[in-house]
Amino acid sequence: MHKQIYVNLAVGSVEQSMAFFSQLGFTFEPKFTNERAACMVIGENIYAMLLAKDFFQTFTKKTLCNPKESTEALICLSCDSRAQVDELADKALAAGGALARPAQDHGFMYERSVEDIDGHIWELVYMDPNAAMPAADAT
Repeated sequence: MHKQIYVNLAVGSVEQSMAFFSQLGFTFEPKFTNERAACMVIGENIYAMLLAKDFFQTFTKKTLCNPKESTEALICLSCDSRAQVDELADKALAAGGALARPAQDHGFMYERSVEDIDGHIWELVYMDPNAAMPAADAT
């Protein structure tokens, strides 16, 4: 079974990305961080590798998209409470991020979507363990 997950993201500046995510409270694993890559610790065994675009390009023959113009992925992070969702989203906005869409309250789930300084979309979600997800519409 898999033991860790690494989400690899191309960034314009490793240094600026580290500064942005540090303001959100994230830390970095120094053993896997240098001028071309930063290993951001998201949780136990969950990491985001923030890779300089030229370094990222060495892993693929495909053209990199501009995440400010195209959506490459939606990265979803679970939070412990609605307050934590709001706190993290507000920190992202204060650090130079952008609102990807307005807050969504589905009763059983609360979410806010923000873009980091490179345009990657981060979904911050709290799912109430005591609330039931509504049944899918049968139409």
